[in-house]
Order: sequence, then C-alpha cells, then structure tokens
Amino acid sequence: MIDSKQLATRIAEVLDKKGATDIQILEVGHMTSITDYFVVCSGRNVQFVHTLAEDLEEHLAEEGIEPRRKEGKNGARWIVLDFAHVIVHIFHPEERQYYNIERLWQDGTNEEHFESKE
Repeated sequence: MIDSKQLATRIAEVLDKKGATDIQILEVGHMTSITDYFVVCSGRNVQFVHTLAEDLEEHLAEEGIEPRRKEGKNGARWIVLDFAHVIVHIFHPEERQYYNIERLWQDGTNEEHFESKE
C-alpha cells in the first residue's frame, strides 16, 4: 500500500514524464481535512491539459489506483482528479495564473521538493 506522500510524488513523476510544467506538491493535511496533498501543474494548451489528465488516470489505473471524482474534463482548462489523499489540479496556464491556488494553500513550510527530470 502506497502512502499519500509517495502517491503525490508518483503522480508528479508521471506528470513530469508526460511533459507537465511547473509541478508543485503541497502538503495541505494540516490545513484541511479533505486531503493530505495537492499536486498542481500546468499544460501548455487545452488539449494538452486533457491529455495529461487522461494519461495520468490511465497510468495510475495500471497500478490499481482510481480517482474518486473527476471534474473539469469537458472544458479542460482546470481538471481536478481526486485520489482521496491526493488531489491533482491540472491547469491551463491562464486559469492557473488567475486562480493562483498555490497562494491560498502555501504557508511557507508545506511545499514538498520535486525536481523535474527534464
């Protein structure tokens, strides 16, 4: 069984390999009861945002991990995949800048180090 921190890191690795940009892992469990981690990233356009979400779902399904909920796939400008202890936010760059959820959820101590392999 994979723990929530390992799952967040695994998700970030998959997204990185698929070409997502500006990937951040935020530990938010001390700020909310809904989840332990957010993984936030960007895709360069609407189609790529959708592709990142599809590829992530497919890859994790192969490992037996399915999302509880999915939101935003129709518009593909901000897709949310809820894996219980980790919630993934895949943004179009304009929506990410506008909503700036990192500003709302960062407290100066809760960003987990993730280094892109590219």
